[in-house]
Amino acid sequence: MSGAVARWPDDGIILFDGVCVLCSAWVRFVAERDVERRFHFTPIQSPYGRKLAESLGIDPDEPDTNAAVIDGMAFRRSEAALAILSKLPGWKWVAVFRALPQGLRDAIYGFVARNRYRIFGRRDFCSINGKDFTGRLILNLPADHAGNR
Repeated sequence: MSGAVARWPDDGIILFDGVCVLCSAWVRFVAERDVERRFHFTPIQSPYGRKLAESLGIDPDEPDTNAAVIDGMAFRRSEAALAILSKLPGWKWVAVFRALPQGLRDAIYGFVARNRYRIFGRRDFCSINGKDFTGRLILNLPADHAGNR
């Protein structure tokens, strides 16, 4: 699902499940390859991530997807992954996966998402840190986002 994001002004944001081992590995993968430092990251368990999730129609207590806001558009599930990868150097080739029906891509994504803790594990807290994340990890909700968004 994608659509214009009129109520959330930030761009280049990747929302992820911070306690999920797979999700954290995905974010590390992106950060290491994002040489332009285009993306910022927010765990859904943070105040900022929770508010973003709610604005995108994602239940922050039972997240079933990661999401990304890129160029004013919100992306979820397989479309989020493809949109993110397509912005990384050397990864434009992933556009070939758009030839697969989105329903099929999202079904595979959903299977992995539903089983991610059992297959890959879960932590008690978000373990994202290091030089790749300096100035890129957003946890707190800025004052200009505090309204009824």
